Amino acid sequence: MANVSNYYKTSIENCIAHKECMVIGRKYRFTVLTDRLIRLQYSPSGMFEDRPTSRVIFRNFERPIFTVEESATLIQINTKYFTLNYVKDRSFKGGILTPASTLKVNLKNSDREWYYNHPEARNFGTINYSLDDFNGNLKLDKGLYSTDGFCVIDDSDSLVLNDAFEFVKRDHKEMDLYLFMYRRDFSLCLQDYYMLTGYPSLIPRYALGNWWYKNEKYTNNDIYEVIDNFNKNKIPLKVLVLGDFWHDNLTPYIFDNTVINAGELLNYLNSRNIKLALTINPSLKVDSKSKYYNNFSSLLENNSFVPFSNSSINVYYNMILKPLFDSGISLINIDYNNPKDRLGLWQFNNLHVSMQEQKGIRGLILSRNSKIAQHRYPIVFSGKTRVSWNTLNALPRYNLSASNMGISWVAHAIGGYYKGIEQEELYLRYIELATFSPIFLLASERGKYYKREPWKWNDKVLEITREYMQLRQRLIPYIYNEAYIYHLTGAPLIQAFYYQYPKIYDEPYYKNQYFFGRYMFVAPITKKKNVVMNRVVQRLFVPDGTWFDFKSGLKYPGGKYYMNFYKDNDYPVFCKAGSIIPLAMDTLDIPKTIELIIFPLDNNSYDLYEDDGITNRYTNKEYLITNYEYNYIKDNYTLKISKKEGINLIDKRNYKIRFKNTKNVSNVKALVNGIANPANCYYDNTDLIIELLDIDINATVDINIMGSDIEVSTSRLITNDIKDVIYDLEIETVLKEKIDDILFSDMSIKKKRIAIRKLKKQKLEPRFIKAFLNLLDFMNEEK
Repeated sequence: MANVSNYYKTSIENCIAHKECMVIGRKYRFTVLTDRLIRLQYSPSGMFEDRPTSRVIFRNFERPIFTVEESATLIQINTKYFTLNYVKDRSFKGGILTPASTLKVNLKNSDREWYYNHPEARNFGTINYSLDDFNGNLKLDKGLYSTDGFCVIDDSDSLVLNDAFEFVKRDHKEMDLYLFMYRRDFSLCLQDYYMLTGYPSLIPRYALGNWWYKNEKYTNNDIYEVIDNFNKNKIPLKVLVLGDFWHDNLTPYIFDNTVINAGELLNYLNSRNIKLALTINPSLKVDSKSKYYNNFSSLLENNSFVPFSNSSINVYYNMILKPLFDSGISLINIDYNNPKDRLGLWQFNNLHVSMQEQKGIRGLILSRNSKIAQHRYPIVFSGKTRVSWNTLNALPRYNLSASNMGISWVAHAIGGYYKGIEQEELYLRYIELATFSPIFLLASERGKYYKREPWKWNDKVLEITREYMQLRQRLIPYIYNEAYIYHLTGAPLIQAFYYQYPKIYDEPYYKNQYFFGRYMFVAPITKKKNVVMNRVVQRLFVPDGTWFDFKSGLKYPGGKYYMNFYKDNDYPVFCKAGSIIPLAMDTLDIPKTIELIIFPLDNNSYDLYEDDGITNRYTNKEYLITNYEYNYIKDNYTLKISKKEGINLIDKRNYKIRFKNTKNVSNVKALVNGIANPANCYYDNTDLIIELLDIDINATVDINIMGSDIEVSTSRLITNDIKDVIYDLEIETVLKEKIDDILFSDMSIKKKRIAIRKLKKQKLEPRFIKAFLNLLDFMNEEK
């Protein structure tokens, strides 16, 4: 069994760059890969590496346009993006000369210059090894995104792939750098990076559902009880992760049959379409008292897989991984928690993913960040985090920073893994954030007082948790579609606002906002609510264009700042005008019924991608793409549904089409292959619903709705929000009337503040006076 994934199989012959891209000297070699990317090599021996490395799998780029000028001692390379100047055959570190004069690269159309050991102080960072025991001080690794417009990756210490398909250390010492000089064209930088290191994997569909991982010593009956509780409470579940207690104490890689009957458990889970993941720490040794001890010790040095070596690959594969996967295990949680051995972690990550790929299924692991082309090895686990508001506040930034290295699939222990204080408000805000995060992983340490189980909370918390976990299941078509786009183009699922609005990076109120796919953005709530108003006061920055609140449909003109008030069951999620959001109405892998949520004011063409969700047959065009074409004209909306390409994964489908903010419709036409269809039409609050049943997957559906002033005016007004707050406050109704008269009068802010304070004489409590003074500030701030 070779420690090599499909990435290396397909690209080993493509790792040698074209000769015409190379500028070669006695001790140096520069390879211009694109206008923005150059490989910089310095070797005292004059020997240069061309084999694939643990990070780099492709160098056979088409020759970009560049020029070379040289003298006896100097060389200059020019592309559209940069100018490189180098003193021939001198170490990049400088020697007698300073580093800047030995090798320097100027970024054109800027005052920026790179040199070896440049501090890259403007680098915005990317996810670090993990957030284990994070205490509030977030330290990120260096990423690709920088306002300098450049970044370097040092590949000098990577392993290389030899002719025997084994990863080994390099034969000679050399400096091997990849310099990205992209100015503001970060998307092009990512494209270069993916070409160099491999495009992202297409994640299995089931991974986007709800996960359960509590580090308990479960028996079969314990697991059945947990799953039964999910079912009874109507909370969908897709993945079960077993922690440290599924295996024999003496043999930490084999089921403890005195606790768990593996065959019976897997049959039970398969019948409910739930995947099983096992936690493995490959640094654990087989105990000398184990009946398997001689089998392992005779094949392994020091009876351990760590440090990882090519000689241990076959043992680990044949004696551990293969039997587990053959029995029906879906993935492994690799709990090799050693930040000093990230190369070793990468070897484990690569082996596990490779093994799954070679079985014809998509590779998937749960593992901490190895830092080596991590986008190829989903999913990154942020570790055993503390239960705290500090941790919650760090998660959005952590997620959006991942995209700075082209990573999308990050999983957190939702609710926090251990320690801290269990609080219902904190738990709810974790749940809501997880709904609009890459992976939804409910997780905690062992212990009956860690309340990750939704049914352990009160009815209110349970109801809200159910609502959001059901919504997460329904969002899978949208998220999976974005996962396919990510796999195809490299556009990460979560992207930072500061890519388009750099000023947001330093603004504490807005820096956690992120785009969730192409059509949504989220302004996560990571702080406690105002106890008097019983709401979180949330400042928002809405990007350019027109956006709608995903839940209420309220309209927000973009390019503006807002102040909103959120109850426990509300969350700041927005969709842009013209968005088409597909939601699953059942839990089937390929939904039989889909709800389309359509937002007005703009046209859109949306392609919904679907496949079997787990195998690699999609690479042979075994997939289905359905096109939804929405045309918006005032008082005249049309929607066309048609199969675009692919195979028939299902025969028929039901549609529930929700036109947001639409009423007063006088005429609805629904045609299936040109024939009138008896669609069911009705209103749901301010939305028009059209239901179509048993539509042939090959059919063309045309829907037209017309009327007079059919678009419901839903502009968001802060005055309405404040009136809603006043409604809920427990103060005398007569005082509410007086407060309303003051707040919404034409008086100056100063006079309003004085009038509010005078209400103390009418026994308005100081805490309410303070709250209303704050509301005045909010109203004034948003003007």
